[in-house]
Amino acid sequence: MAMMKMKIYGYRLRALLSTSLSSSPFHSVPSRTFSSSSFENVGFIGLGNMGSRMANNLLKAGYKMTVHDVNCNVMKKYSDMGVSTKQTPSEVAEASDVVITMLPSSSHVLNVYNGPDGLLQGGDLLTPQLFIDSSTIDPQTSRKLAVSVSNCILKEKKDNWENPVMLDAPVSGGVVAAEAGSLTFMVGGSEDVYLAAKSLLLSMGKNAIFCGGPGNGSVAKICNNLAMAISMLGLSEALALGQSLGITASTLTKIFNSSSARCWSSCFLLGKKSGGGERVRESLIHIYMFSRACEAGLVLSR
Repeated sequence: MAMMKMKIYGYRLRALLSTSLSSSPFHSVPSRTFSSSSFENVGFIGLGNMGSRMANNLLKAGYKMTVHDVNCNVMKKYSDMGVSTKQTPSEVAEASDVVITMLPSSSHVLNVYNGPDGLLQGGDLLTPQLFIDSSTIDPQTSRKLAVSVSNCILKEKKDNWENPVMLDAPVSGGVVAAEAGSLTFMVGGSEDVYLAAKSLLLSMGKNAIFCGGPGNGSVAKICNNLAMAISMLGLSEALALGQSLGITASTLTKIFNSSSARCWSSCFLLGKKSGGGERVRESLIHIYMFSRACEAGLVLSR
């Protein structure tokens, strides 16, 4: 039953993507070369398990940081480190050339951008040239925010930056890769802007892959998580079958990890250092988000 639902969701996702791309609010614009030399002041919002490690790697790379988080203890930690802390996202925006967000869900991202004291509170006039959202959220939200940002203008124009722009750049690799600076970024938006931001992204990761227009980074992350979820379901079914027929889970795990069934789920979900329960919880959240995207696709295709 679970595999059948995933198959149905796959069909719905294809409908969503084809409809979303054909009705994109973005029009082709002449190619421009954007400079990354003005990214001197980096704002970072969301200092949780992932965001704190990403921000730490930016500090190690020498960027001047301004940060914000709802957790006062985390804010104090960074303040004690000599990092500038602000009480609201809008204050971070005022002090930054580029702002990176790493938040738990679409609702958190929308609140940080559009809520009271949000990043876009300044209305049409904004200080940051670039906004990068590395949260795992649905593509529709990424695309709506990209439109909102592109409709604003800069308080001060630098180089070829005439309007603020946004990249959706979710990551893969988890806390371990965030700590090691070996994340993979899946980036949606303008390719010229992606190229300008690439060195910044590679201060936090080892791969930055351009996926196409606005929202496509979020699409790539959902597809990646779907593939992972399917492998988890297959692994679970195989374990259940084997145990019902008399083979222990530990024996099956050894077989999977030394045979053709070896995959990310078998290595890390079942591994000694996996934090398996947390990974299952995160995967269930991602499956729910995938389902939400598919339902949105059904509405769009009517």
